Amino acid sequence: MSQVDDNLARLGLVVPSVVPPVAAYTPAVVTGNLVFTSGQLPFVDGALPATGKVGAAVTADQAKDLAAVCAMNALAAAKTVLGSLDRVTRVVKVVGFVASDPTFTGQPGVINGASELLGEVFGDAGVHARSAVGVAVLPLDSPVEVEVILEFA
Repeated sequence: MSQVDDNLARLGLVVPSVVPPVAAYTPAVVTGNLVFTSGQLPFVDGALPATGKVGAAVTADQAKDLAAVCAMNALAAAKTVLGSLDRVTRVVKVVGFVASDPTFTGQPGVINGASELLGEVFGDAGVHARSAVGVAVLPLDSPVEVEVILEFA
């Protein structure tokens, strides 16, 4: 087993199947030695486990868990173009969007769900730059969306 596989197993995680696009895009593209994933929603078995605004219908803790699901879906997309996550040498950037109630200001804590998961999976190579943005609404009324940029060899 590889280090990435060992870390996933230790965390009790399995890279899911790629989430099919919900519009006209591809889940991930490669340019040079970078993989750019499309924004990933927290689909589990083809469905969103929660919908609505964070700070209203969805708690910050629920949204943090959903951000981790988004990160796993991003890894699934990356794996399809790389063949193996062992090729990842660095998580370069994470961009997270949080559908926020107007009074909610905890977007960084929500996107920590994705950042912490990537750190646990990739170790030091998982340390990355990041943006966490509050938005009025996301596709399909998803509470969170995450995109990832990965470097690979």
